[in-house]
Amino acid sequence: MDEEQGEVRIGRRRKFVNRLRNYLITGVIVAAPLTITVYLVTYFVSFVDGVVKPWIPSAWNPETYVPFPLPGIGVVVAIVGLVLLGFLAANIFGRTILKLGESILARMPLIRNVYAALKQIFETALSERSHTFRRAGLVEYPRRGLWAVVFIATDVKGEISKKLGDDDDAISVFLPTTPNPTSGFLLFVPRKDILVLDMSVEDAAKLVISAGLITPRWEPKARQPETRAEQAYGPRHPHLAGETLEVPVRGSLADDDLFDDDDEDTAHDHRRAQDTERVK
Repeated sequence: MDEEQGEVRIGRRRKFVNRLRNYLITGVIVAAPLTITVYLVTYFVSFVDGVVKPWIPSAWNPETYVPFPLPGIGVVVAIVGLVLLGFLAANIFGRTILKLGESILARMPLIRNVYAALKQIFETALSERSHTFRRAGLVEYPRRGLWAVVFIATDVKGEISKKLGDDDDAISVFLPTTPNPTSGFLLFVPRKDILVLDMSVEDAAKLVISAGLITPRWEPKARQPETRAEQAYGPRHPHLAGETLEVPVRGSLADDDLFDDDDEDTAHDHRRAQDTERVK
């Protein structure tokens, strides 16, 4: 009798400990993302305020007239300053000064290389017409049979395309590392060796950052009857079919993204014309 009561007590104690552990894990899941987000935002605001506030004249600084510090003043001033800078750079006077400054930087041996590279990166990443990393895909890396998530950039052009030849039809992709997707490898992969994913680039980035722990939801699309154009392209996944045929990364990646969501009819007619031409 005493043994049965002891086992019951141990069982209740285990249930209580397990319940506390579950509550602790739930609390961490709720508090950790919020705490980290608040910390990063606070750190960013404090950093910008520390850089911008010393440049604000005391007569224009709101903290001069209040007895307590105002966080975010530097961020507001920085945003207003960037808007004004963009306005000045968009007119003839601003472009003239900008060209003059760039011509001076172009004569500096080391600085000109750094400036040109940074300018090209920011223009590509922040341009409204940029089509960088609009799709995610899979490539076999580091050997056949192992697949890695990549971000598809654009078609290979220039000297690299000439050296590889037209038969390879290569595409430049970025292979991110886990859990830090800001570092990785630039690969030039033949178009036929890329499996395009339906998931967005954001979902693919979450998959990489979480080391595969966060898998985006996916609902298989209803299978459509094959048309003559689709029969010409071959199976969607050539590696699974044991064939080396074109995967559904057709034409120029930039051309596929030239159409907005509001202009789906135009995009459909464009692709339909391409399909008809290929069948012929």
